[in-house]
Amino acid sequence: MKYCVLIIDGASGWALPERDGKTCLELAHAPNLDAMAQEGVVGLVRTVPPGMEPSSACACMSVLGYDPKVYYRGRSGIEAKSMGIPVADDEVVFRCNLVAIRDSKMWSYSSGHISTEEAHALMSTLNEKLGSDEIRFYPGVRYRHICKIKGHEDTLLATCTPPHDIPDKPIAEFLPHGPGSDLLRDLMERSEAVLKGHPVNLERQARGDIPATMIWLFWGSGQIPEMPPFKQVYGLDAAMTSGVDLLRGLARMAGMEVLDIPGVTDGLDNDYTAQAAGALRALEKYDLVAIHVEAPDEAAHAGSIDDKMEAIQRVDEEIVNRIRSWNLDALRVLVLPDHPTPIKIQTHSDEPVPFVLWGQGFKPNGAKRFIEAEAKSTGIFIDDGYNIMSRLAQV
Repeated sequence: MKYCVLIIDGASGWALPERDGKTCLELAHAPNLDAMAQEGVVGLVRTVPPGMEPSSACACMSVLGYDPKVYYRGRSGIEAKSMGIPVADDEVVFRCNLVAIRDSKMWSYSSGHISTEEAHALMSTLNEKLGSDEIRFYPGVRYRHICKIKGHEDTLLATCTPPHDIPDKPIAEFLPHGPGSDLLRDLMERSEAVLKGHPVNLERQARGDIPATMIWLFWGSGQIPEMPPFKQVYGLDAAMTSGVDLLRGLARMAGMEVLDIPGVTDGLDNDYTAQAAGALRALEKYDLVAIHVEAPDEAAHAGSIDDKMEAIQRVDEEIVNRIRSWNLDALRVLVLPDHPTPIKIQTHSDEPVPFVLWGQGFKPNGAKRFIEAEAKSTGIFIDDGYNIMSRLAQV
């Protein structure tokens, strides 16, 4: 038996009054997802435990079969794991976004989705100007980076707000505050002078692109706890494909292989066909492959209904279609978003998400479409989301 997990990041959401009260999943033309829903078991699953942050880190940990209440200690530590950044007992790490501020408001949480190459040049300069024995910046993918701080564990006490939570809002009230926040604010404020006039930003402005005007520090964490290997818990050799460091970090924490598939990105430019083909090829070697697609979440953070619909439709046409055509008799599949990302708020929410279990051993339970309302109508609800992996793998 082979297994596939498809995580369509942020695909679920809220009803859109401007689109006749439909969600993006309802609006999207997704015949393959709907066929899976008609052929499999559909329900709702709570991937974010009550009281925990509705981040992909927490939610995807659940999807992969690990209880976030036991193993989750912060997102930045997971990303550091993915990037091979060691974190000592007296060190902490923070997510370090390159953002754009205009008129004292959050203009872009991603500096206009700056390219990885441009971002690396900026992070190199930040290391030269702001780095020290205590402060180190590590370049990641596009706008997402890591800042490691030594000897200032009190910074973990600071109250920080993710920049994608405050689109077009004045930043003053959302800057780090409370105990331990002084160093974080100082680094953020000093970064403005470093980035202003940087050749990368001058070139971006000349092209009409959004420049990176400041770093934004949030999601601090220290060392992360060890998770038991996926093979030990579920008896399966597993691999993951994703365009973001976070998911690659979770995979490494779980002892999964991280697949390097050219063309896999975090946006609409993702090569969905290559990602699907590479993942299915990997099933020749591994028992389970997880496919994570970031694009719907990025579109929702940007507030674009049409881009989110397009991302869902491309997942359906270029990934789900291929999965459904792959040796049905020997395959079991789990498809779900990790969390909702409603267009209205342009950030994550913690409501349960729809799922479908499809393939050998799963019998239809009456759903007609892979949408939120149909999932709710089946009456199937998995409250502790980490248990869904056991249903897929029949542990």
